[in-house]
Amino acid sequence: MDSGTRWNATRQRLYDAAVSLMAEQGFSATTVEEIAERAGVAKGTVYYNFSSKTGLLEALLRHGVGLLSASLEQAAADAAGRGGGRPEVLDAMIRAGLVFADRCPAFAQLYVAELWRTGRPWHATLTAVRRQVVAVVEEALRGGAGPDGPEWPGGPDEDVSLTASAVVGTLLTTALDWKAFQPERPLEEVHGALSRLLRGRIGGSGRSG
Repeated sequence: MDSGTRWNATRQRLYDAAVSLMAEQGFSATTVEEIAERAGVAKGTVYYNFSSKTGLLEALLRHGVGLLSASLEQAAADAAGRGGGRPEVLDAMIRAGLVFADRCPAFAQLYVAELWRTGRPWHATLTAVRRQVVAVVEEALRGGAGPDGPEWPGGPDEDVSLTASAVVGTLLTTALDWKAFQPERPLEEVHGALSRLLRGRIGGSGRSG
């Protein structure tokens, strides 16, 4: 294993340890010593890779949201590549988001919890990564219908960003509710319920009452 591979493996162990501890007991209650112990490294290794516990959290947020954004973007691209319009693209992104939350429940929990907190030193980083994932959904809503598909049904362009934020928020909140209170439900069942809700109002396939 070369030095670059070892470095990436060490950082991943630190990410895994930090996200599980912080999701369990919160940022303030989690110590660098606990993170190092769970990751199986020396305390100094944490500071070698990150300037501080705050620096570790900021890197963790960028890493986790980067993975989520890439997953949503790939799902949208695959659906569009199959000739899908806005409903199919949105449906694919919903499923990809649920799959991500199923695989990384601790990160999803930590990320959503931090979104509610203000005045933290990492607020600027949180704002940036939130904008990153919302932008992926926004792009899909603007262009997912294709050249021959229906126009954006949400009204003026200003509404698209707000709608994308609502989609991301609904997706993550539903995923957390599923994992915390209804874990016995299969992913496909949760996907179907959420897809029907969002597609009916955004995808252009629903009917108004």
